[in-house]
Amino acid sequence: MTSVLKRVIFWDFPRASWQYDVIVVVILAFIFLTPRELFRDQPKAQSIVLLPYDSPGVEVFYLEPKLLIEIEEGEWFQKAALMLAKRDGKKLELYRLTPIFDSEKDIKGFMAYTKLK
Repeated sequence: MTSVLKRVIFWDFPRASWQYDVIVVVILAFIFLTPRELFRDQPKAQSIVLLPYDSPGVEVFYLEPKLLIEIEEGEWFQKAALMLAKRDGKKLELYRLTPIFDSEKDIKGFMAYTKLK
């Protein structure tokens, strides 16, 4: 019995044998049938998030840095305006885009201020 357990742990079966196939099926079953809550795996948040703001007619959005960081800084405003215009059926006009920096001056996101046209 110890010999079999040792072979299973070290996966010491020849390829294409039935024992090898059984271990592969067990591994795949574990991967696909284990509930995500067991590992506290959560869905990724949206890339553009509407934030609460107390000014009528103004909406504020948080944009993840990956959306704009790969393009030139001078084009950030135009790209953000296009993304926000496509997001909803609303006619939004971007009037301010502010990068958010951490303590090491790395960009952690953008705040986009819009108003209804």
